[in-house]
Amino acid sequence: MATADDCRIRILLVDDHKLIRAGLRRLLAEREGIEIVAEADSGEQALTLAAEHAPDVVLMDVNMPGIGGLEATRKLVHFHPQMRVIALSVHRGEPFPSRLLEAGAAGYLTKDCDAAEIVAAIRKVHAGERYLDGELARDMALSRLSGTGPRGLGELSQREMQVMLMVVQGRPIPEISDTLFISPKTVSTYRYRLFEKLGVANDVELTRYAIRHGLIDGDN
Repeated sequence: MATADDCRIRILLVDDHKLIRAGLRRLLAEREGIEIVAEADSGEQALTLAAEHAPDVVLMDVNMPGIGGLEATRKLVHFHPQMRVIALSVHRGEPFPSRLLEAGAAGYLTKDCDAAEIVAAIRKVHAGERYLDGELARDMALSRLSGTGPRGLGELSQREMQVMLMVVQGRPIPEISDTLFISPKTVSTYRYRLFEKLGVANDVELTRYAIRHGLIDGDN
């Protein structure tokens, strides 16, 4: 016979900011049928804790040091297809929503959403559905129809996007190579493809591009 604990939705919180994790824990702790089983401050730690605790749903920050939320989502869905990932980001505009959904996320929320929406998203993806708020879904559809959005970003592959985010974090090529399990030569190839597709000449211009289009925080 199933117990009340068996019916709980088990959650893994992933965010590199301790205060945000604490806020999410506080918001969700009082919700019936939801249990926080672990917290991670990086994509790498999320992979380890997911294997250890087998959560039902992972609330995944997008911008984090290390492999980041995009690559962590891709790996989680690959190795644990039964887990459902909800990306949680400060970015509403493209390309992040599309990229995370393509990587296997079941939902996408912005960090300005309220607690009720987070809970609704958790319950919906746990039930096997996807979750996007209506405004975000509309913006994504309009962006695709009109061809709007930052130049070149729509042309980037998942791997190119991941390499770009790591380059603009200041990660050296050998470290990117080790993290993504590709050769340094392949990292360099991706890097020069990025320059060509985005119309930039070097890492400094690439970083300015990322800041200008809200892909990273200019204060970091």
